[in-house]
Amino acid sequence: MSSDTPAGRLAERDAGGDPDEQTSDIRQFVTFLVGDEVFAVDMNPVQEIIRVPDVVRVPLAPPSLEGLANLRGKVLPIIALRHLFGFAERDHDDTSRALVIDIGQPLGFVVDRVASVVGVEPGRIEPVGSISGTVDTELLSGLIKDVGGHAMIMVLDFARLIGREFAEIAQVTRRAAVTAGLAGQTEIDEDANSDELQLVSFEVAGQEYAIAIDNVQEIVQVPEQIIHVPGSEAHVLGVMSLRNRLLPLVSLRRMFDLPSRDADEHSRIVVVSLGTASVGVVMDSVNEVLRVAKSDVEAMPGLLAREGELADISDICRLDGGKRLVSIISTDNLFRHSAIKEALTTVDTLRDDARTSDDERDEEGADDDEQVVVFRLDKEEFGVPIESVQEIVRVPDELTHVPKAPAFVEGVINLRGTVLPVIDLRRRLGLPDVERSDRQRVMVFLIEGARTGFIVDSVAEVLKIPKTAIEPAPQLSSVQSKLLARMANLEKQQRLVQLIDPTQLMQGDELADLAGLSA
Repeated sequence: MSSDTPAGRLAERDAGGDPDEQTSDIRQFVTFLVGDEVFAVDMNPVQEIIRVPDVVRVPLAPPSLEGLANLRGKVLPIIALRHLFGFAERDHDDTSRALVIDIGQPLGFVVDRVASVVGVEPGRIEPVGSISGTVDTELLSGLIKDVGGHAMIMVLDFARLIGREFAEIAQVTRRAAVTAGLAGQTEIDEDANSDELQLVSFEVAGQEYAIAIDNVQEIVQVPEQIIHVPGSEAHVLGVMSLRNRLLPLVSLRRMFDLPSRDADEHSRIVVVSLGTASVGVVMDSVNEVLRVAKSDVEAMPGLLAREGELADISDICRLDGGKRLVSIISTDNLFRHSAIKEALTTVDTLRDDARTSDDERDEEGADDDEQVVVFRLDKEEFGVPIESVQEIVRVPDELTHVPKAPAFVEGVINLRGTVLPVIDLRRRLGLPDVERSDRQRVMVFLIEGARTGFIVDSVAEVLKIPKTAIEPAPQLSSVQSKLLARMANLEKQQRLVQLIDPTQLMQGDELADLAGLSA
């Protein structure tokens, strides 16, 4: 840390004058308080001192980890020294700080207060000896007495602390590159039944509709700003910017002559593709991903299909014994709708006026995106590769509990004649339980041939993430390093999305138990 920094100037003052006049063997320490104790750390590994940032909590991490923060585009683990020392917890305040220390991997350690930077002659650093105190002396490298206004300062050995409290970091770091390369690579269900359709269902004015998942590029939230185009049809809401591209937006309510309604927190934009064209269709909410038998699908009655814009609806899907009707929208017909044509014409005009070489490069680099389904557990966002998701269904009112079922299985449901084991993902990741709600969903994965459902708090969206925004997650434990090996760092959106490898959700004997339960 140079003398041009505030910490460097503070060090000069506390060392007693001009650094050029000090002997070269004087060591600089940062002193800080945790509880009633005063500590010091050698200046060399201290990168910076920051206010305690907001964090994203990580399941399966050591209990002393408060979470992960975004520090100028870099993911930084934040660790509570109070927890490591066994001190009583307390809320952060204006004096709380995080010391960013790099000993092989940058880590932020939360302290109650930073006191000063001091210069100390090596002769004044005494061995720990047989002192007794509230801190394990194995974590100390020495004692400094009568410096900086403190009778005794304990020199904390962070290398030893990290090695003991986070021993797995050293082990998993060696294979981080391999893990990052393999994580997120899941097998597509090879024996997908050709007699089934996979649909994304959504709701508009109390009615349920669906579009084939192959035609859905992604699902995103409604942005705060939509560019309205003067003179366009009422169906056309305007255009939005989606990763440096202009996306035309239409309202399905207006297309189907349904009452207008302002978008709210549940509203979503389903980005529909046909060839090279894309349109965002605003829905009241997105429900689930359905896998339905073709035998449950009937063509739209011809008389109705000929009536105006009802031609957009090609089929009707009957579920739950006919009690639930889902109208399937044909994207081929949808793109022939006058509102869609108007929207595409509008955005083409705007794109021609504003096109640059950067836009063209973005188009060429479209394959550099990874498509993930984003879901929430508590306040945190997680993502899984879209190809790993078999379907997404509602949580039934009651799960059937099977005698002698594995303890980790919440129950089973009947999914079109097949027994589906259901596991609470919160419990699987060591998070506190919550009461069932209408927002919860069961995400179905195929893990080594065993189809398994996991309950999540809510499914947020389908998101395309640039591969440049995906990086290896900090390695904090052996389990976490396999299951949550990667992270999407969306700096502009101030979002950290933890990417789960579904193949790591179940292991060894657990898979055998699940296979026996499903048989």
